[in-house]
Amino acid sequence: MAFARAQSVVHLELHTGDLGSARAFYQELCGWRPERIRASNGSYLALELGRGLGGGIVECSTRHPLWLPYVEVGEIAAATDRARRLGASVLLGPREGPAGWRSVVAAPSGGEIAFWQPKR
Repeated sequence: MAFARAQSVVHLELHTGDLGSARAFYQELCGWRPERIRASNGSYLALELGRGLGGGIVECSTRHPLWLPYVEVGEIAAATDRARRLGASVLLGPREGPAGWRSVVAAPSGGEIAFWQPKR
C-alpha cells in the first residue's frame, strides 16, 4: 500500500539522560526557550522549533541521546502494522495520550521514528 502523499514530521523530541545540559546547550546554540511541562513519567521540556514545528526534550534512561521525529498519520494502528510488515521492530505499540495516539518503531537498518495520530 503506497501513501497518496508524503507524511509530514510534526514534532521532534530529544531523549536524553541529562535534561539540564541538553536544555542549556540548545538554548544557547539555537535560542530555543523550553517550557517545563509536568509529565507522569518524568521531566519534559516543550520547545517551539520554528515554522510551526513543535518539539521537546525528554529526560529518560536512554544509553545514548537521540532525536525522535514524529510523523503524523491518519490511522496509528495501520501505520504501525505497515512498519512491522516492512521489517521494523515495534518499540512502543499504539498508546493513547491526552492529545492523541503515538507509537514508536525501529527500522531494520537503524533509526527510530514515531507515528502520531492527533485527536480530532
